[in-house]
Order: sequence, then structure tokens, then C-alpha cells
Amino acid sequence: MESEDKFVERLAKRHSLSPAAVQVVLVALRRGGGRMAQFSHADFGGMSQWSPGMSMVGDMFNTQLKSRLDALCTDIVSHLTASEVVGSGGGELPVGGDVAGMVDERLGPPGSGGWSERPPIRNFPRIPRLGHRRSGQDFHL
Repeated sequence: MESEDKFVERLAKRHSLSPAAVQVVLVALRRGGGRMAQFSHADFGGMSQWSPGMSMVGDMFNTQLKSRLDALCTDIVSHLTASEVVGSGGGELPVGGDVAGMVDERLGPPGSGGWSERPPIRNFPRIPRLGHRRSGQDFHL
């Protein structure tokens, strides 16, 4: 089986991106359970998002870059699906903020999240749901 470093290098060459950009997208897709990614990297013009059928890059009007991101994510998701249980490691990756300790037995570890003012919002890959935290208590779906 191909090592992750070799996989990242191969995709970087195939999609004409830096290995660092491919690694950022790979980590984001793992966090999103292979169904979504949100990240920031200069190769994509800054803040970018991907989900099947939707690509957004920081360089908004660069359709070629959107297509490149979509192709890269499609390749990564195919690899993740074939080589590991997508999303199962999401909670073990550092996802920032106050995510540590947010594992709920019903929901599993959060895959990704953010803040929309307050309260914190999280995506839980084990179930297709978003949750938000009220007053530091459990997540509500």
C-alpha cells in the first residue's frame, strides 16, 4: 500500500499543486468524513470549501481552480474510501477551538465545526447532522 506521503506527492504532481495544499485538503476531508472540507491555503486563494457538486475557492472567479479542487477532492475521497473508514479518525485530529472533550457517545467525535457568533456548531460524521452547544452543555441537533 502507498504511504500517505507518496500519495500526497502523487496528487500534488497530478493536480499541479503544492504537497502542502494537498495535505491541508486531505486533513479537512478526513475531518468532514469525506463528505465536506473547509480549509485555507494560498494555492486555492485562501478560504475554500468543497462538498460533492460544490467547490468554492478564495479566488472566486477562477473556474479552473474550482475544477482542480473538485478533481483533487474526488481523488482523495476515493482513496479514503478504499483505504480507511472515512471520518472515524476525525475526532482524533486537532480541529481547533474547544473541540477537545466534545465527544458524545450518541454522536461520536465531531468532524469539523465553526462558530457562527455563538454557540459553537459542529458536524458529526457518524450521523448526518449538525449540532450546536447550549450553555456549555451537550450538543443539540
